[in-house]
Amino acid sequence: MKILTLKWDCFGYSHIRKAFSLAGFDLCEIDFPTKEESTKNSEKLANMVVKAILDNKADAVFSFNYFPVAAIAAAACKVKYISWTYDSPYILLYSKTIEFPTNYAFVFDKSEYLNLRSKGAETVYYLPMAADTDYFDSIELTDPEKNKYSADIALIGSMYTEAKHNLIRHFNGLDDYSAGYVDGIMSIQKQIYGASILEKSLTPEIIKNIQKVCPMYESGDGIEDASWVLANYFIARKLTSMERQELVGALSQKYRVALYTPEETPLLSRVDNRGTVEYYKDSPKAIKCAKINLNITLRSIINAIPLRAFDIMGCGGFLLTNYQADFEDYFIPGTDFVYFESKDDLIEKAGYYLEHEDERRAIADSGYRKVKETHNFNARVEEMINIAEMNPTS
Repeated sequence: MKILTLKWDCFGYSHIRKAFSLAGFDLCEIDFPTKEESTKNSEKLANMVVKAILDNKADAVFSFNYFPVAAIAAAACKVKYISWTYDSPYILLYSKTIEFPTNYAFVFDKSEYLNLRSKGAETVYYLPMAADTDYFDSIELTDPEKNKYSADIALIGSMYTEAKHNLIRHFNGLDDYSAGYVDGIMSIQKQIYGASILEKSLTPEIIKNIQKVCPMYESGDGIEDASWVLANYFIARKLTSMERQELVGALSQKYRVALYTPEETPLLSRVDNRGTVEYYKDSPKAIKCAKINLNITLRSIINAIPLRAFDIMGCGGFLLTNYQADFEDYFIPGTDFVYFESKDDLIEKAGYYLEHEDERRAIADSGYRKVKETHNFNARVEEMINIAEMNPTS
C-alpha cells in the first residue's frame, strides 16, 4: 500500500515518514507549497495533489496539519486522506471539507476533538503528539555546547508579542464597556488551567461591539463561529503573551532563566534572551542542558499536551508545565513531570527542584522512559492506520 506524503516546513516530517516506512508502507512525496498557494481553496494546488495521487498510484495521502485542498483531491480520487494537526488554533480544521468521508483527521487536543465532533465532524479523531527518542538520543553535545546551553530554567518558544500574533491590536477603538469586559475575562482565565471560559464568555452583544472595530465574520464555507475565532486567535494569544511575560519575569527575579525566542524582550531585563534556536539540531541541546524546562501552554490549547512537552520529556529533560488535563490520561504528576497552578506555585516548585537534583533527575528519567516506550511515532502511526483500516501488506 502506497502513501503520498505532503512535504512542507513542518515539525516531525522525517520522523513520521520513518514510522510509516517501518510499518510496511511504500512512500512517495511531493513538495507542498503552503506559503505560495492557498491551502484552503487553490485549484492549482488541488490539481497538483490529484496528479501526484494518480501518477504514483497512491492509496492514501498524509500531511501534518489538515489542508482542505488535499481533502478535495483525495475525495476526488477516492483515496483516504490522513492528517495529524499539531497547530492550535487551526481554522482550516473548521472547513466544511472536514466532513468528507475520505478524511481521517487527527487532532492532539481532546477539547478540540469534542468541539468538532459536536459540530458534526465525524471524521475527526483524538491523537496526542509524540517524540522520536531515538533521534534525540543520537544528539551528542560538545563541552562548548554544554556551556553555551547551560541554564537553570529554559523556555523555548514565542512570547507572542510580534505583530503577526498581536491580533488583539485590531480591537483599538473598542468601547470602554466591551474593552473592560474582554480584560475581565482574560483576568479570570489567567487563574484557570485545564478549561477555557473565553469563547463561552463572548456574548452576542460583545461580539457585535468587537465587529464594529474589527470586522471579522464567519467565512460561510466553514463550521467555525465568530466567538471561536475571536477567543482563540485574538484573545488567547494576547493572554498567552501577558502570561509568559509575567511568569518568566517573576522567575528571573530569583533564578537564572534562558529564553529562546525570536522576539526582543526589553521588559525582561534579567532574562538571558538567547534568540532563536533551530528546532531539529539545537533545540534538543538546549533542552538537555537546562536543569528545568518550562512549558507555558498557548491558551488556545485547552486540554492537550503540547508538542514541546513531548520534546522535553523525549530528550530526557525535566518538565515543569502549567496544568493540562490530557497529561493525567498518560502521565503521573510528580513522577513523570511536574505542573504548577499559579505564579507563586511555579516559583516555589522551580526553587525546590533546582535544589533537589536527585528528585529532578528521577522525574526526568521516568518521563523519558514513558515517552520512549509509549508515546513514539511508531505507536501513533499504528493507531492511525488501525482507525483508517489500512493494511500495509495489501
